[in-house]
Amino acid sequence: MSVVLARIDNRLIHGQVLEAWVPHTQADCIVVASDKVAGEPLRRAVMTASVPKNIKLVIGGLTELAELVRQGMFAGRRVLLLFETSADALQGHRLGLPFDRLNLGNMHAGAGKLRCSCTISLDDDDIVNLRRLEEEQGVKIVSQCIPADRERPWRKLVQTGA
Repeated sequence: MSVVLARIDNRLIHGQVLEAWVPHTQADCIVVASDKVAGEPLRRAVMTASVPKNIKLVIGGLTELAELVRQGMFAGRRVLLLFETSADALQGHRLGLPFDRLNLGNMHAGAGKLRCSCTISLDDDDIVNLRRLEEEQGVKIVSQCIPADRERPWRKLVQTGA
């Protein structure tokens, strides 16, 4: 299994992913790793309908997907791994989802969140989760909306805010 992109994007599967990231990374498999989404049949159906037939789509809970990785289900695949939240990314990595880089794509604004860019808003829990991924798990974390954009280290986003 080759994770060609691991990304936090609370929209999960949408135009940027399908039209920019899939071609750029030459992904042939999209994995949505979320306990929440795994339990939402309507949302799963909408995502399934939106993905081209030549791209394998797997939507599952974090523990389930980590077990599928251990079983070799994604062997030989170019996987685009999507998380809805920073907590999912941290837990997924701890369980064995293999990625050493993480892209922050879109993290919605909300009460108690610091707006760091036009697409990234982080609360204290997000910052703790990202620090743990970076410091404890050795994951390099950057923000990049689309492939044509310049990567920005996530810590610089937090320092400046928007």
